[in-house]
This record gives sequence, structure tokens and C-alpha cells, in this order.
Amino acid sequence: MNKLVIALTAGAFALGSVAAMAQVPTGDKTPAQPVDQAKLKAERDAAKAAAAKMTPEEKAAAKKAKSAAKQKQVTEIEKVGNIPSGPQKAEAVKKNVDATKGDPKALPDKKAKQEALKQQEKKSSGQ
Repeated sequence: MNKLVIALTAGAFALGSVAAMAQVPTGDKTPAQPVDQAKLKAERDAAKAAAAKMTPEEKAAAKKAKSAAKQKQVTEIEKVGNIPSGPQKAEAVKKNVDATKGDPKALPDKKAKQEALKQQEKKSSGQ
């Protein structure tokens, strides 16, 4: 009897988790594009055949080109930096907001701009 109860409980958890995973919404609402498996297999086989026909020099050149492309990608990431996510993103946004709090506000019309310019000139000449 205990084995039956354990089996039923395990089955309920398994079905419950499958149902829960099926209901998890994804951010992408577009339907998946149909994939032609035969076409993909043919392309893969053609690539394998082309690689088999390559001479050792061609293989070395292809490997070098692939390595150079990967290195270029890595240096680009280093230059730009990784895009922050989660807590890092929140911290970056907070730092940006704090840095721009002291910036002057945009002035609505020409008269206000002229007044601000005169005030600024007075401050700079007084120092």
C-alpha cells in the first residue's frame, strides 16, 4: 500500500510540474517558423563533404580565419563591454540618474534662455 501511495504522489508531482512548465509564458509571441529538416541535413552534409575535400593548407587557413573572427568578436565585447542585466543594470541606471540630477533643466522659451545666460555671465565675471 505504501508503494502505491508513493507512486501516485510521484506521478502527481511529475504531471503537476509538466503542466506548470507548459503554462509558463514566453516573451516571444510570434509563432515559430517551420524548419525544413531535410534541407538542414543536406546543408550539413554538403559542409562536411566540402571540409573533407579541403587540403591541410586550406583547413589551416579556415581555422585561422575562424580564430581571427572570434578574436575580433571578443575585442568588440571588451571595447563595448557586456550589457548589464539584473542587479548590475539597476545599479547602472541608479548611478546614471544620480549623475544627471544636478543637470540644468531645459528652458521653455527664448526669454528664459537669455535670462539664464545673463545670470551665468554675471557668475563667471564675479569670480
